[in-house]
Amino acid sequence: KDYKYHMKILAVQNRMGIGDTVIFLPYIKALSEKFNSPISLLVKKSSKADQYLYHTNYIDKILLLERDKKNNNRHDGFFGSLNLIKDLRKYNFDKIFIFNSSIRYNLIARFSKIPEIFQYPLLQKNKQHIIETPKKFLKDKFDLIINQDPEIHINDELVKNSIRDLSIKNNELNILLGLGGSGPTKRIPAETFLAVIEKILNIKKCRFFLATGKNYEEQIILKKILNSNFGNCCVPLDDLSIKETLPIIKCCDISICNDTGFGHLSAAMGIKTITLMADAPLMYGNYSSKMFPIIPDGVDMVSHGTKGKDKINANKIFEVMIKILN
Repeated sequence: KDYKYHMKILAVQNRMGIGDTVIFLPYIKALSEKFNSPISLLVKKSSKADQYLYHTNYIDKILLLERDKKNNNRHDGFFGSLNLIKDLRKYNFDKIFIFNSSIRYNLIARFSKIPEIFQYPLLQKNKQHIIETPKKFLKDKFDLIINQDPEIHINDELVKNSIRDLSIKNNELNILLGLGGSGPTKRIPAETFLAVIEKILNIKKCRFFLATGKNYEEQIILKKILNSNFGNCCVPLDDLSIKETLPIIKCCDISICNDTGFGHLSAAMGIKTITLMADAPLMYGNYSSKMFPIIPDGVDMVSHGTKGKDKINANKIFEVMIKILN
């Protein structure tokens, strides 16, 4: 769909990570469709939204919120609020949607002279569900019923370039392995991935694209896989930015990912993604129809504190993958 610029609209999503931002995309798209206008986003730098939403047609501008608890950044504190007001005023937004209950953002919107302000109920931050709260917010305000998966778009030409540059073949199974994670308890051991790789290679010729960052522990996992007997089937992506990685992800037939940004991105690009949920609430790994979660052996539910990375079963991963591919 082509979205017309009928009005300038800003959505504020100030949660920290890639996953948090991706989870909110169906609500952003619904607003875009209702007002027939692409939506600008105000998001934290840590969301890295500028690296993966630059081709998504219902997104307009991506404004980065320069604010955290460690540094005195441009948008921190009282004077930071003044800077943010100054930054927002120049865009002349017609509407703003604030996906939090902060008085600070409410006042910033008012002083930015944005005529229409829509926001969660003020001072009700506790127990705001990351999925159900925005659903209710838009249902109550506009009678919008939103059950769609997140969508991230990528230019077809970039995908074709990746196929050419990496010699990606249709007669091979191309698999993304998301080895990283936002913390050590979410990073599944290399041995589990190696067991899965061996099982898959026994039935099909494959290439594995290894997505991870430069974190020391992630690099150890990466090197164990690259130095294994299966290293010649693997392509490391750790030297690439997220932006450079996106078209490669789009080329994959399936993804197997820790609770990592790459898992969220993969599913949002339409790739069926097995999510390995070792130490985070299950809703972060099953909110999309493209996600197929695996939880640790011996538990019925997973959440923060489960610490089950050593109990993610390679056999279960393989069985789920076979079901998906069949």
